Amino acid sequence: MNKKERLFISIILLLIAGFTTFDLMTDLKEGVAWWHAAVEGGVALVATIGVFFLLRGTFQLQKSLQQEKTLSEKLWKESFQWKENSKRYIEGLSQSIEQQLNEWSLTRSEKEVAFLLIKGLSLKEIAELRSTSEKTTRTQATSIYS
Repeated sequence: MNKKERLFISIILLLIAGFTTFDLMTDLKEGVAWWHAAVEGGVALVATIGVFFLLRGTFQLQKSLQQEKTLSEKLWKESFQWKENSKRYIEGLSQSIEQQLNEWSLTRSEKEVAFLLIKGLSLKEIAELRSTSEKTTRTQATSIYS
C-alpha cells in the first residue's frame, strides 16, 4: 500500500470508530441490550486497532527508508574513496613502469608496445592499433624482452 492508500483507510477506520463510539454512547443512554453494546464496542475497538497498525506500519516504513538512504549514501562515499585510491595506485604503477622502461633505455615506440603488452593486447592487435606491421611490432617486442 502506498501512503495515500494508508491515509485513506486510516481516515475511514477513524470515522467508523468515531461514529460507532458515538452510537454506542447514545445506545447506552437509551438502555440497549448488553450484546448490542458489546458488538458496537468491538467494532470501534477493531477499527481503532486497524488505524494503529496502519500508522505503525507507515512509521516503520519511513524509518526503514531513512536507514536505506543513509546506507546508500555511506556506500556511495565509500565507492568514491575506492575509486580515488585506485586512481592513485594506477598512476603510481604507471609511473613505476615508465621509470623502469626509461632505465632500460627503450624508444618511445618500444615503450608504447610494452604498455600495450602489459594491458594484454596481442602483437596483431598492437600492430593494428598502432597502424604498423605485425613484423615491426614483433621486432619492438623482441627488443623489449632482450
